[in-house]
Amino acid sequence: MTDKPDTIVLVHGFWVTPRSWENWITFYEQQGYRVIAPGYPGFDIEVEALRARPEVITALTVPAIIEHLESVIAALPKPPIIMGHSAGGAFTQILLDHGYGAAGVALNSAPTEGVHVVPFSQVKSTFPVLRSPANRHRAIGLTPEEWKYAFTNTFSDEEAAALYERYHIPANGGILWGSVLANFQPGHQDTWVDYRNDDRAPLLFISGSEDHIMPPAVQRSNVRHYTSNTVTEHIEYDGYGHLLPAQKGWQDIACFALDWALRYAR
Repeated sequence: MTDKPDTIVLVHGFWVTPRSWENWITFYEQQGYRVIAPGYPGFDIEVEALRARPEVITALTVPAIIEHLESVIAALPKPPIIMGHSAGGAFTQILLDHGYGAAGVALNSAPTEGVHVVPFSQVKSTFPVLRSPANRHRAIGLTPEEWKYAFTNTFSDEEAAALYERYHIPANGGILWGSVLANFQPGHQDTWVDYRNDDRAPLLFISGSEDHIMPPAVQRSNVRHYTSNTVTEHIEYDGYGHLLPAQKGWQDIACFALDWALRYAR
């Protein structure tokens, strides 16, 4: 058992902060794991403070986020399990490709470069940012109605409103625009991974069937891009939306994700 990972690193996505992992942090800590949920550079302040300081958000870049996450993981005594949600799922893929982690889990993951599937619900969910190229230089928030559609469509109105108040912050428009343009620009972009990397740690994709912003079709396409001999699997949970880590029943998913990671961990 001593060879098994004893640390879990949880990577959050856009429009939220590490606070969005609060349930999973407590859950895994109660099982004896060291749990680290690093924020992006500058995200060492609370949700309310970030809403008041959008310049912290607009200063973000994907390379800076990855560099920061790598520095956190490199300081650990042995490779951890890395779990990422939404954009954090894409960052998890990049971290694994760079040689970090004993196993990875990507929940409702944003796609890495080369995944061209763009369902209508994803377009509608990200339209608040993509409606104008000028948003590439701004931090763009969601209205409660937009949040409900993109993140909490499977929650009650009361739950959706409470989670909006507790978790929501603006997102970096430049990074979101960059992810869209990545498939149309020459050379490798910020979210490129080597899909043929046989040295990459095992990776599990978890999808919520009702996710609007990152529908299962996106994850399935992402999985198909991997042609390496390393374990890459996908499972879909019926009835779950994008904010899967906070939806009723999340404990079952957290247990499955951990059991899978421990089973395949290098």
